[in-house]
Amino acid sequence: MTVRIPSLLTVSAIAVLSLGAVACTQAEQEQTEANAEAAGDNAEVAASEAADKAGDVAAQAGEVIEAGAMKAAQAVETGAGNVADRLESNQAEAAAEGRPGAVDPATDQRVPAPAH
Repeated sequence: MTVRIPSLLTVSAIAVLSLGAVACTQAEQEQTEANAEAAGDNAEVAASEAADKAGDVAAQAGEVIEAGAMKAAQAVETGAGNVADRLESNQAEAAAEGRPGAVDPATDQRVPAPAH
């Protein structure tokens, strides 16, 4: 539900002005002023409630976004771990076969190129 505070205040002001325009007697004028004050108070309360609700919704949206980012980071971390495991396995195999340039993951030593 979207509450537009300026629209709410505008409607209240128009209603108050309309009532003031038709008030003829002093008693009617005083009643109109009391109604205007009450309408203003109601508009203020409605605006405050709308602001509170908007803050709650924004906080909830922030949590949803953060949770999504966390899940994405976990997926990247898992994927990177899987790639690292595969590369380590490939390098271990290449080093065991003595392929030049491979790095043995157990020792972190590069297999030297054969001497010419």
